[in-house]
Order: sequence, then C-alpha cells, then structure tokens
Amino acid sequence: MINTILDQASGLRRMNNNSQGVKVIAVTGGKGGVGKTNVSLNMAIAMGQLGKRVLVLDADLGLANCDVMLGLRVEKNLSHVLNGECHLRDILVEGPAGIRIAPASSGAQSMVELSPSEHAGLIRAFSELDSEYDVLIVDTAAGISDMVLSFSRASQDVVVVVCDEPTSITDAYALIKVLSREHGVYKFKIVASMVRSLREGQDLFAKLSKVTDRFLDVSLELVAAVPYDENMRKATRRQKAVVDLFPNSPASVSLKNLANKATQWPLPNHPSGHLEFFIEKLVGR
Repeated sequence: MINTILDQASGLRRMNNNSQGVKVIAVTGGKGGVGKTNVSLNMAIAMGQLGKRVLVLDADLGLANCDVMLGLRVEKNLSHVLNGECHLRDILVEGPAGIRIAPASSGAQSMVELSPSEHAGLIRAFSELDSEYDVLIVDTAAGISDMVLSFSRASQDVVVVVCDEPTSITDAYALIKVLSREHGVYKFKIVASMVRSLREGQDLFAKLSKVTDRFLDVSLELVAAVPYDENMRKATRRQKAVVDLFPNSPASVSLKNLANKATQWPLPNHPSGHLEFFIEKLVGR
C-alpha cells in the first residue's frame, strides 16, 4: 500500500513553472466542535474567490466531513489512494469557487490507525500536484493524535482554532505544547472562534498567550476573531459555505479577511528539516 503511494509520488516529482511554490496551511484545534472545518472550507472558498487555486485535504481520515458540509458527491477517497486503486488526482472533487477537495473516508478504523510511514507516504503523494495549486489547506482532526501531529508539522503555517471554553483553551495549549516541544513547531496563528466581539476574541487570545508565555517557548499571533453568527448555522444546515451563501454576514467578512491575510503569509525560503508537503519545491527554492 505505502509503496504504491511512494512510487506515484517519486515518479511525478519535478521542478516546474510554479516557481512561487505551494502555500501549505494546517487548520487544527485541540478540541472538536470549535468550528475548525468551517474555518478551513470558508477560508479556502474565499481564497478561490480571490483567484487562488486551492486544494483542501480532509485530514480527519476516519471521520471525514468536508464533502458532507458542502453537499458534494464523492465516489472515491483517500482510502482508495492508500490501497493503490487510483492516483491522488483521481479522487479530487470540485467545490465552490473552483476549489478542489481531497476527501477522506468516514467510519473507517483502518484510516485512523495509519502508521507514521503511511502518513509520510500520503504527504509525499501531494508532490504530483505541485504545479496545479497555489494553496493547500489541511483540515486536521481534533486532538493530538499522530495523524494530527504529522500533518501539522508537515505544513508551513499552523492555524489553531479555539473558542472561549476552558476545555478548548486547555486542549489548544496541549496541542501547541506537543508540537513545540516534540516536533519543533514554534509559531502558531490563532483564530478565536464563535466570539461575540473583537474584544472578546482578543481576551481569549490573551488567556491562551498568558499560559504559553509562561511555560512554552513559542510565538502566537491572533489572525482572526470569527464572530458567533446564526448565518453560519443556517449555511451548515443547507450544506453551503457561509462566505458563499451569506457573503456579507459578520462571519463571512471575518473569514474573507482571514483568507486575504493568509494569501500574504510568506513562503519559507528553505525546508524546516523534517518531512513537509511539496518538499521538492522548497529544496528547489
């Protein structure tokens, strides 16, 4: 299984005209239910509306829901790639604003139990798409599983979504702690989710920063405060993105601002020293 993926990736790796490389953003969060997938998909669609070629990897491999949230019909998913039945590009489905989604499977225990080498093979398989996209957004699972850690450290920017609940703050801190102390990730971008004002988002960020400043050697940056917005719930029920269905709603404005800001985050000048998405492009730079 893993050899098939490595063969696919190694046979297609090449330098190309996409000299700017691919921006890779992991969207994660220690706790489920904080709006992480909504942030991933809406940010991706807003980037698509800006003319960016965006690919979303549904990296919650056992409980996938990106395709469900957008009402997309999926015939094959990452499990078929891992089994050697098809190539990565064969499973991609198109979403709003021309974005593409690499769907995972739902309710498949085998996908949750992938080995580190299988995670690495999946990350390397994306090299075959390096000339086709400007941005890869990796929507991880919640928690601090090996799967979450593998995909987060393989990305250039790690966005941690947190809401103003003690468990969310505690779990976000735990994720940042593990990534920094055990995997060499020291910079994190924070999205305060479901807040009632910018001030509430800043206060939430301050709570998290107070703990990380005391115990960890990391840098946090508040990049968005996404307000609680009933339109988000309405859009989810209709299997639509809020930036698509209610483009002028408060949540949409915040998420579109985040997308615009994210397009300007600089690409790294060199590899970080561990396995990364599109590593060949970084080496070439």
